[in-house]
Amino acid sequence: MKMDINLVKQYAEFAVKIGVNPQPGQTLIIRAPIEGAFFARACAEAAYAAGAKEVVVHYSDEKLSRIKMENTAVEVLEDVKPWLQRSYLDYVESEGGACMLSISARDPEIYKGLDMEKIDRANQAAMKAQEEWRSYTMSDKVQWSIVAIPSAAWAGKVFPGAAEDEAQEMLWDAIFDVCRVKNGNVVSEWQAHVKKMTAWRDRMNALDLDSIRLQSANGTDLTIGLADGHVWEGAQSRTPEGYTFIANIPTEEVFTAPHRLRVNGVVKGTKPYVYNGNLIEGFSVTFKDGEVVEHSAQSGEALLGQLLDTDEGSRRIGEIALVPASSPINRRGILFYNTLFDENAACHIAFGKGYPGTVKGGTAMTKQELLAHGVNDSIIHEDVMVGAPDMTITGTTRTGENVKIFENGEWAF
Repeated sequence: MKMDINLVKQYAEFAVKIGVNPQPGQTLIIRAPIEGAFFARACAEAAYAAGAKEVVVHYSDEKLSRIKMENTAVEVLEDVKPWLQRSYLDYVESEGGACMLSISARDPEIYKGLDMEKIDRANQAAMKAQEEWRSYTMSDKVQWSIVAIPSAAWAGKVFPGAAEDEAQEMLWDAIFDVCRVKNGNVVSEWQAHVKKMTAWRDRMNALDLDSIRLQSANGTDLTIGLADGHVWEGAQSRTPEGYTFIANIPTEEVFTAPHRLRVNGVVKGTKPYVYNGNLIEGFSVTFKDGEVVEHSAQSGEALLGQLLDTDEGSRRIGEIALVPASSPINRRGILFYNTLFDENAACHIAFGKGYPGTVKGGTAMTKQELLAHGVNDSIIHEDVMVGAPDMTITGTTRTGENVKIFENGEWAF
């Protein structure tokens, strides 16, 4: 098996032209690992062909990040300079505006063995320092997209028995498969997929639900009240100017905002979750009136506790996403150890901040107005997988009617 260069080029062109969709005169900001420079260059070429005014690339080196995390005092790590956020805002606020493509290739255990509290403090400081920039993406004020490419460390985790080159080739093949790149016409494949997801989204919005209940044999029994004026979203997103984009490549989810005070019951994790470069596996969480009151995990329990204690909103959820068990990611039978993929293999919830666009008029609301509608606020947004092959989801409408939404892990309509 060899990496198909033609498919790599198609993947890059799709990620740029359909995923992030830069408009003529816009600047495209690309965030990429140093190992992905060849892919960043392919994306830059596609962006210029689409009419981008400029392509600006920010490279990162996760091995250097580990060295820095290990050897730098936490007080220094927490001192995040304003220029970092300005490096994005200056382009967004300039003539023509900007959009962003993030290229992911992260080692899921890059920080394994390091001080978890130190990592958490550093990451919280970084998120707080970039809150204004994050508001642009969380509120869909700019086009943005995330796409992944293999790295040696990541591929080795997914395929531990293979040689380094073989593992990377196998991961490329899996990515091309689940991202609908292998069948010859990626654009038409995605047009059909977006149409199908849009139909599910529209059906969910037509139900006018008050709450949904998730149940599976593993012990999950969770009732999620939905935010006031909630809106189900999925597939494509749209900026205020009407520019469409696909935030996550791949995407299989239809999602909305829970009411931050109306989540009750128990939910079990069904896939490992990577947080701060470490794994959390086999978790169980109990909610009462929207807040986590009990939690446990087979591994990474202390890390889960740190996540939940991040801030006032981190013990509540900001997203519920529905994903059928027949999604290409789940059918592939691979644990990707990467949330971009694994969240699209199973229904999931997100601890922390909700998306403003998941309530009517939410992108124009203040934080206090969003809270009043039930949308959670936090500096984190961490997706964890809870869907199971036997999961049943039942919705209750505002008129009290019960509607079957999922049966045995699949859409029931």
